[in-house]
Amino acid sequence: MNCSFDIALKNRAILLKFLTDFSLDQLNEVPKGYRNSIYWNIAHVVVTQQLLVYKLSDVPMLIDADLVDAYRKGTKTEHDVTQQEVNHLKTLLFSTIEQTQKDYNSGTFKTYNQYTVSTKSTLTCVEEAIEFNNFHEGIHLGYILAMKNSIIS
Repeated sequence: MNCSFDIALKNRAILLKFLTDFSLDQLNEVPKGYRNSIYWNIAHVVVTQQLLVYKLSDVPMLIDADLVDAYRKGTKTEHDVTQQEVNHLKTLLFSTIEQTQKDYNSGTFKTYNQYTVSTKSTLTCVEEAIEFNNFHEGIHLGYILAMKNSIIS
């Protein structure tokens, strides 16, 4: 699983560059043809990782319920975020993956509640959830890269 965690951290480093390099207005913008902002996509991947890995393993999540409610599957950008929210998300990008790796290595994830994702794959264990999460984050990185062209054009 070390490779999966390495991939996750590298993807999160790419996402951090958007939170660092883009203005607050750019992070909040919902380009024409999209339903969410760059910020929403990044917050969504943090929330989804926690739901797929922790909640489905019956382990307490590392993030607040309010964040989950605002950025889980089926939500959309509802309001502009503040710089304080961006700064908090920057820390969550890495702290959640680093803690997941520690928890995985220490055997924290003992059970898993099978879950079928939108691609119709059924996750049956935490290892599959971690691997699927990397795929999911790649999809959202693709959205962000496409959105970037609409925002800076």
